[in-house]
Amino acid sequence: MSIDTGSTAWVLVSATLVLLMTVPGLACFYGGMVRGKSVLNMMMMSFGSAGLVGVLWVLFGYSMAFEGDAGGIVGDPFKDLGLAHIMGAAQTFHGVPQIVFCAFEATFAIITVAVVSGSVADRTKFGTWLVFAALWVTLSYIPLCHMVWGGGLLSAHGAVARALATPLDFAGGSVVEIDAGMAGLVLALVTGRRRGFGREPMRPHSLPFVMLGAGLLWIGWFGFNAGSAGGANAQAGLAWVTTFVAAAASVLGWLVTERVRDGKATSLGAASGLVAGLVAITPAAGYVSPLGAILIGLVAGAVCSVAVGVKYRLGFDDSLDVAGVHLVGGLIGTLMVGLVGDPGAAAGGYLAGAKAGLLYGGGLTQLGTQALLAVVAVIFAGVVTAVLGLVLRRTMGWRIEESDEISGIDLAVHGETAYETVGTGRRR
Repeated sequence: MSIDTGSTAWVLVSATLVLLMTVPGLACFYGGMVRGKSVLNMMMMSFGSAGLVGVLWVLFGYSMAFEGDAGGIVGDPFKDLGLAHIMGAAQTFHGVPQIVFCAFEATFAIITVAVVSGSVADRTKFGTWLVFAALWVTLSYIPLCHMVWGGGLLSAHGAVARALATPLDFAGGSVVEIDAGMAGLVLALVTGRRRGFGREPMRPHSLPFVMLGAGLLWIGWFGFNAGSAGGANAQAGLAWVTTFVAAAASVLGWLVTERVRDGKATSLGAASGLVAGLVAITPAAGYVSPLGAILIGLVAGAVCSVAVGVKYRLGFDDSLDVAGVHLVGGLIGTLMVGLVGDPGAAAGGYLAGAKAGLLYGGGLTQLGTQALLAVVAVIFAGVVTAVLGLVLRRTMGWRIEESDEISGIDLAVHGETAYETVGTGRRR
């Protein structure tokens, strides 16, 4: 099959946009949300994830996710070790060379690991985080990626598709969002609360940074979702529009909820609502109409706004609301495909074996399939993260010293500070 240069160019651009989501997008978004004494460490966790996961993906990650199959759970990490077999013009779908597809998928692995870091902000040993990132991407992200997208149990040709319907995850509701969100929740529980959590104010040190990061995430997410169509085609156009309008609707849903509950609509709420809508539309972007996307966005904005407050009532410290936004948003989007999935939404319709959503006369089959997909992702990510988190807590330890946490993790761990107080020489 000859190379489709237009589609190849689009996937390469999309890969670049998805990388932009991590550095600088997520780095700025998370960096602005923490206190000034922790901003460099928070941004370093995103940069460290990009460096580490990028190398591992080329060495064995891509092969383990997309080459071969072992029991429907994982691929063969040795089949294409170091990408030796795909450096030429080997093809994948839509005339896009396999090496380009590999590059695109690498950026997904990077952002998924980086998202988890927000749950343990302000208190985590950087070395332990890097070891966790390497193990978690290998044992949680890559197997789930293979199961859903790489020909495994939850793919279009897997056991679930044969028994029910094809599980639908257009760009990562289960593989990325539920996986990272559940990992963040478990890791926050394993690591423990920040000193002073619930007693001292822990406000974002730079809301302009937060809004800048959210804006970069929105731009990058067009590559994330529209690029997942695999080429420059009608489904990519649909995914672009649904991504845009779901995010817009979610901002409104979050701000209205905030206004009713708290009396004010905040900039932090606008940024968080934007991300919640992007998360929720991710599994559905190529499978729903623009009207369906608006509904998904409104629900995600309102529900995630409520969900982020649960940590205070239950007493766990998910520092930057990874569970409240990514886990809850990912669950909403994954399940709502089974409600508002429209088989006529894009050229070519659904994947073979998928059913229309409940509101489009498809009955409960697709909704049940989506619920099963979500449950598997929650359990798989939760168990793997709990095991890794507990082992690392016992062997390496997760927490920095209490005195370092109080004085500031940036200076203690990295020997740097982000800001100097003008005229005094004192750091803050």
